[in-house]
This record gives sequence, structure tokens and C-alpha cells, in this order.
Amino acid sequence: MALFYPTELYVTAHHRALAEEQPLPETLRRMSLSTRVLCFLAFGRPDLDDHWKSLQSDRAFETVRSRSCSILTNIITTATVLLATSGVFVSTGSPVPYSDYSSPAPYCLLFMSLMLAMIAMLTSGSSMIRWLHTDRQWTQEQLTQGDYFVWSYLLSIVTPIFFVVLSLNCFMFAILIVGFSSQSMVFRTVTALWLITYVVNIGAIFMEFMWKYAKGIKSR
Repeated sequence: MALFYPTELYVTAHHRALAEEQPLPETLRRMSLSTRVLCFLAFGRPDLDDHWKSLQSDRAFETVRSRSCSILTNIITTATVLLATSGVFVSTGSPVPYSDYSSPAPYCLLFMSLMLAMIAMLTSGSSMIRWLHTDRQWTQEQLTQGDYFVWSYLLSIVTPIFFVVLSLNCFMFAILIVGFSSQSMVFRTVTALWLITYVVNIGAIFMEFMWKYAKGIKSR
């Protein structure tokens, strides 16, 4: 009987692992379009199927937690750079006469970029604290309840991304206004090339976003 004990123990552990695996709750199967978009922005898929599977083991959940904390760390770094740069522009005057960023429109956008960067840092920090102190079982229980808890869970990642992107765009538009209002032809030419590059990149990101979202819907 001693010869069969390891095999018997393996089979018992295997059945126990299968028993611990829980199917996707019905509340997470029927999601609205807005919730699916949030899922895609947070985890790269328009559903929570793969994410729910990652909650079935501690190792997979640690991988998801590390990835989420890495995203939030990058957001904090980007927001810090935007905060410092916008703060310099808002608190100092233009050193050259052909780039007056103290006029009302660019100054307002730079100030908005400053405030949004601060909000992005605060939301990223609070979300990171939440991710660092959460555990797998608690996350499963919260997601199973659906509705508000699912939105709160997804927004802990999407909200910081939204604010840092909005801050970046406010900064970009402020610089574009300053560039096109400049009396220097060279400065306006560089600004035009910058605008073309910006539009092309935004278009490429949007097309890739739509393609991945449509692919995720078809694969379900």
C-alpha cells in the first residue's frame, strides 16, 4: 500500500483543486456594453472570463496583481512628469517672445493638465493600496455580487488611466495652441509636424483598440 500512497495523494489533491475551481457567476455573464468596455480597458478583453480563471489560484492572482501594480506605477510616473512640467509652465513666464503660453487659452489648459495630473496621482495611489492589500478570496466575493462592486473593481484601474490621458491631452493642446499662435514660421512648422504625428498615433491606437475589441467579442 505504501507504493500507491503518492499516486493516491496526487489524485486527491487534483480532485480538491478541481473542486475549488468555480464557474463564472451568472452576474458576470450578463454585462452591459459600458461594463464590457471597462473590462477591455482594464484587462484587454471585453469580458471577465480569463480574469475569473486567474482568481482560481494564488499564483495566477499574484501575476494579475503585479501587472496591475506595474500599470499604476507607470501612471504615477507619467502623472508626476506632467505635474512637474505643467507646474513649470503655469508658474513661470515665457523666456522667448514667440511662444507666449501665458495667454488665457493655453494657460487654462496647462492649469487643467496640472490638476488632472494631481488627480491621476491620487487615484493611482489609492488604487495601488487597494491592490496591494486585497486577496483572492475577497476579490471573488466582491465580483460575485456584481453591479456596483464590478464597476468599483474595474474603475480602480481605468480611472487613473482616464485622468492621466486627459491631463496629457490638455498639455498637448496647450502646446499646439502656443505653436500655431507663434510668429515664428519654424515654430509653426514644427507644431504642424507634431500635430500630424499626434493625429496619426491617436488614429492607430483607436483602430487597434477597435480591432482588439471586435476580436474579443467574436472569440466569445
